[in-house]
Amino acid sequence: MAKGAQKLQIIPLGGLGEIGKNMTVVRVDDEILVIDSGLMFPEEDMLGIDLVIPDISYLLENRDKIKAIVLTHGHEDHIGALPYVLKQINVPVYGTRLTLGILEGRLKENGVDSSNLHSVMQGDIINVGCFSVGFIRVNHSIPDAVGLSIKTPVGMIVHTGDFKLDYTPIDGKMTDFRRFSDLGNKGVLLMMADSTNAERAGHTPSESTVGASFDKAFHNARGRIIVATFSSNVHRIQQVVDTAVRYKRRVAVLGRSMVNVVNISLELGYITCPEGTFIDIDEINNFRSEQVVIVTTGSQGEPMSALTRMSASDHRKVTIVPDDTVIISATPIPGNEKLVSKTIDNLMRLGANVVYGRDKGVHVSGHASQEELKLMHNLVRPKFFIPVHGEYHHLVQHAKLAQSLGMPKDHIFMGENGTVFEFTRDKGMVAGKVTAGMVMVDGLGVGDVGNIVLRDRRQLSQDGILIVVVTMDKASNTVVAGPDIVSRGFVYVRESEALMDEAKARVEQALDRCEDEGVKEWAAIKSNVRDALGRYLFEKTRRRPMILPIIMEI
Repeated sequence: MAKGAQKLQIIPLGGLGEIGKNMTVVRVDDEILVIDSGLMFPEEDMLGIDLVIPDISYLLENRDKIKAIVLTHGHEDHIGALPYVLKQINVPVYGTRLTLGILEGRLKENGVDSSNLHSVMQGDIINVGCFSVGFIRVNHSIPDAVGLSIKTPVGMIVHTGDFKLDYTPIDGKMTDFRRFSDLGNKGVLLMMADSTNAERAGHTPSESTVGASFDKAFHNARGRIIVATFSSNVHRIQQVVDTAVRYKRRVAVLGRSMVNVVNISLELGYITCPEGTFIDIDEINNFRSEQVVIVTTGSQGEPMSALTRMSASDHRKVTIVPDDTVIISATPIPGNEKLVSKTIDNLMRLGANVVYGRDKGVHVSGHASQEELKLMHNLVRPKFFIPVHGEYHHLVQHAKLAQSLGMPKDHIFMGENGTVFEFTRDKGMVAGKVTAGMVMVDGLGVGDVGNIVLRDRRQLSQDGILIVVVTMDKASNTVVAGPDIVSRGFVYVRESEALMDEAKARVEQALDRCEDEGVKEWAAIKSNVRDALGRYLFEKTRRRPMILPIIMEI
């Protein structure tokens, strides 16, 4: 292909029109670079599902073209799918030290080889195939976060990653404005930018403001302090540790993911504290309650998390007592509000003082608000723009913001997962779609639960199940025993004897009809039983339980 005819394709496989499972393909001719590989937590109606990861059919079809995966930071919605992806695609993975440290732990848990991980520093530039990838320091709610500059034969791409502009960051390392500005001065073909807070006016407060709120809460606390936050929010954990040291308290850590991240961060120097600050959770009873801080998972009310189990008096090592102060240092992810409220209610019933909510200042976002987004657009000044990382209304708002800064409407591209955005040096267009969607992880099963299984689970959860057991003589095709009906989650049998007796009678009638009509196929007999019983039960109860006829032969 002649150089002038080369086309750049951007294909989001996750993270467009949703919060989570971020994954974007950058393709020039037969070379592919993948940005991030994240997971998403299940929605309320995904019964029994543990995680949701992107559908990578497109990558599997083009696996020989993939040159590398580059990572922006260590949050689950950007690296969480890699244990599943790397089992199927063996390519180099580039990320900063903390990002790879957290990822390595995840890969180890899943028995995945981590020998192909390559560490980079903020400010580094690497060459991968036809791509030259620069890692630009940005502020976020986890250290070592980067935006990306991707030089391609068609033009320069800037991907902001998740970012905010923090003028007083905890580690003293500010977003590299100069690098973004230099790229803007040289000319940027396309920018993809974080849209999570595109609807929020003004600036996102600095992470350091949380420290003052912690100080106030620690000052007022009489007993133990329990702080719940995201395990990957290392800057937040550092502030808890700093405040604990100031108030002469020891810090214990609870929750598997929290323990892993804290250990990695201590090892790599991303959390610093005097020796002896951290104690094992089993040692907390060796200290007076006013000498202890517990940092835990569960800020989202997750059913199996440490804080939720404590609130239900179901934790083996920590029992909530009056005078405990619980600080929930996070805001609920959309959909988790009820879980968080329930946890707060339970903690208060046990006598805990719970500090939560935006007005208490114990949480700030890690994402840029409108004024910061405007500054980023003005620094980079891209020719074309794709808003990414957000639900559709966030993307629309970000597109409007870009327009308000003078970007032509036809230079802004909106789409959904699987959309193929195609660019030359002069123009951009939507050039089709590829397979994209969600793969559900349930226990050890990856992708074996789909819409049909979920539909069955919903039906079982809403209307229950009836099992009809009949014993038949195969030779004469006559009923020898039964029918017996077993009900679970439909009605309480002891209080619905008349209904169950009539149901049994309807099954008998259906079996007699089959015998009279000479129906011998067992599939047809089961179908008749299911239809007759289903009609009767709906007529009487307006419910549609799942009906499973079982025929045993003698």
